[in-house]
Amino acid sequence: MTARSALRRYMLVSFLTWLPLGLMVATMVLLMTARGLSLAEVGLAVTVFSVVTVSLELPTGGLADVIGRRMVLAASAACTVAALALISVSTTFWMFLVSGVFKGVARALSSGPATSWYVDTLHGIEGRDADLKPGLARGGAMESVALCLGVLTGGAVPLLVPPSLMFPLAAPPLLGAMAAAVLLVVVVFAMPEPPHARRSLASVLREVPATVVSGVRLAAGGPVLRRLMAAAASSGVVLMSIELLTPGRLAELAGTAERGSLAYAVVAALGFASSAAGSALAPRAARLAGGSARGAMAGSVLAALSVGSLAASSGLGGTAGLVSAGLAYVTLFVGLSVTGLLCLEMTHNAVSAAERTTVTSTSSLSLQSGGVVANLTLGALATQAGPAVAWAAAAPVMLVSALLFVRMPAPTGSSRSPGPQARSLSG
Repeated sequence: MTARSALRRYMLVSFLTWLPLGLMVATMVLLMTARGLSLAEVGLAVTVFSVVTVSLELPTGGLADVIGRRMVLAASAACTVAALALISVSTTFWMFLVSGVFKGVARALSSGPATSWYVDTLHGIEGRDADLKPGLARGGAMESVALCLGVLTGGAVPLLVPPSLMFPLAAPPLLGAMAAAVLLVVVVFAMPEPPHARRSLASVLREVPATVVSGVRLAAGGPVLRRLMAAAASSGVVLMSIELLTPGRLAELAGTAERGSLAYAVVAALGFASSAAGSALAPRAARLAGGSARGAMAGSVLAALSVGSLAASSGLGGTAGLVSAGLAYVTLFVGLSVTGLLCLEMTHNAVSAAERTTVTSTSSLSLQSGGVVANLTLGALATQAGPAVAWAAAAPVMLVSALLFVRMPAPTGSSRSPGPQARSLSG
């Protein structure tokens, strides 16, 4: 295998890994509510997915070292097929709950092995000094392309499927299951296992508790990291409030669930583009604000105002409601991405090289934990009082989190150089 061949396969796997998620995201909440689930039950189903993902995120990373990258990726693809196929035929809360478990397992298994496969393969071809940045950047670009194409396709498909053939909102997850099946074939037949150091399953399992405890101690022990973890949790609350409540709001404005899925697809695609724009604007925001902490504060305030505008404009209908919701969604993701990227820089500056992976995982767990809290509270609140009240509750959480960046303590880690750039809030 050549370096170019490895890159092509890595890009294809990156695209196919995220395409199923893109296909189902526009209709997921609408499908569950159309099947009779309340927003509180939808939130609980999503919570199960988050809890399973968080619980398995650290162990599955070591599992790839034990049984191989290809086996873990194949298992992830198989779980995705099972999850999305089950979602397409689910009619009860418990069926959606089981599909959430499968999705969580698949998500945890897919975190890392493809990148490890590419790095191991390239090192085997070009040696340890091989330049990884171009290939990894292209793989990340393919993930974004898959999400954008997937969400637009998934949002449009329900309008094209005859109701006599199948329930229109069930078509996108079924297409996602088919895409995951293609991924399974590609992984099995086009990704030869590269040579890499193997570890025993017992050693991996022994290290998991120590890794979790180490991450918690690091995050709780330093004033900078404590604030950054709290900021990540606040972002998780806001993100989940958007993912949970926006589809239903847009369906109400569009008139039908099928038209709402298309409206949400367009808005979500704009959100992905806004996230990329926010990441690009973050360095300039930091310069204009007078530092990374002040730039992150500005991003948090912008995100809070955007959520507040969603709540304030909930009384608008028709085109005015759609436009106001779309603008709020776009500005929200610009603000969140500015904050996320600058928090990433401050996190890397606050730790030594040996601590980076552990602390980054802990930050991800904080984000997911905020989402779990939002699922368990805002879904029930929206069911009782409407989405506007839930957004009105989420906005102050983000606004208060801006205070975390006031007089941010100087970093105490042994490394002062910025860490490598990474996409934030995009999975």
